[in-house]
Amino acid sequence: MSPKPLARIAGVLYLLVGVFGGFAEGYVDPRMYVAGNAAATSGNVVANSDLVRLGVVSHLLDAVFFVFLAMTLYILLRPIHTSMARAMLVLVVLATAIISLNAVFLFEGLRVATDSYYATAFGATGSNALVLLLLDTQHYGTLSAQVFFGLWLVPLGYLAYKSAGLFPKWLGVLLVVGGVCYLIDLLAAFLVPDLSKTIHTSIVIPCAIAEISMVIYLLVFGVKTSQPKGERILAAA
Repeated sequence: MSPKPLARIAGVLYLLVGVFGGFAEGYVDPRMYVAGNAAATSGNVVANSDLVRLGVVSHLLDAVFFVFLAMTLYILLRPIHTSMARAMLVLVVLATAIISLNAVFLFEGLRVATDSYYATAFGATGSNALVLLLLDTQHYGTLSAQVFFGLWLVPLGYLAYKSAGLFPKWLGVLLVVGGVCYLIDLLAAFLVPDLSKTIHTSIVIPCAIAEISMVIYLLVFGVKTSQPKGERILAAA
């Protein structure tokens, strides 16, 4: 397959990652999880059990499309720098492993909240506490995965910057900046939670701009294959 259609496939996959990941992490998870409030968290899960199931499936589809996205970009960008392309792929695999495991914790929280066995065995208070523990684990597991959400953008940005005109250099710089901002947001969440609440909204803006720009560029332009140097690099693959 020529580079331009391959890049557009990557754009579609990246868009699907954004859709399913955004729905699961941006809509479903916040509606279920109430930090420090077991009764409210359990009540949310019980009242929205179908939505939780959709969230679990969305997390898993997000992971699947993320892996295929990384594989497609690896094929496209490997001729530029093989080691960097491999690093990008490994970081995505690590991120998707955590995403998939987190989906299990969310699903188990649903089972505990809706199965009367747990309320009988632990009492209502104990059952609610277990639901909160499972969703606590899922919440902080998602934050941990953000390490790799940030890190994978760094080799991707490097490859875009060094792509000999296949991608514009500004896009590569933007991706690296977005990756760094993900890491700053993560460190603030674990080390200085009060500061994290203040800066979270603003610090993730560069991340969103970088990833949305990459999706749009892949979908609209694919890659610029008209430059001779770019063609020589891709032909060498």
